[in-house]
Amino acid sequence: MLRKLHFSNGIRLFDASLSTRWIISRHSCSKLFIGGLCYDTNEAVLKDAFGQHGEIIEVRVICHHVSGKSKGYGFVQFTSESEASKALKEMDGQLLDGRNIRVHYAHNG
Repeated sequence: MLRKLHFSNGIRLFDASLSTRWIISRHSCSKLFIGGLCYDTNEAVLKDAFGQHGEIIEVRVICHHVSGKSKGYGFVQFTSESEASKALKEMDGQLLDGRNIRVHYAHNG
């Protein structure tokens, strides 16, 4: 059986239970969590703000499934880890649509 351990820095350790071998891999950290969004911020605004820092694969603002209103957070995925890192450093705490946003790496859960 293979056990998988996740760490917040993106490192995954795989342990084959009958073996003492550890396989270390780093998952892609090109996806960012964006919190503290104004409820009026849409995906076009988010893409425009973050697109200055690199090529974007996907932008999503998370909305309530019934009302369709924004929940105040979203995700931006870049084509590379370096672009995501640059965007995180430059955008965390910045003002967007009148609100200071929080930017973190998104975790695959």
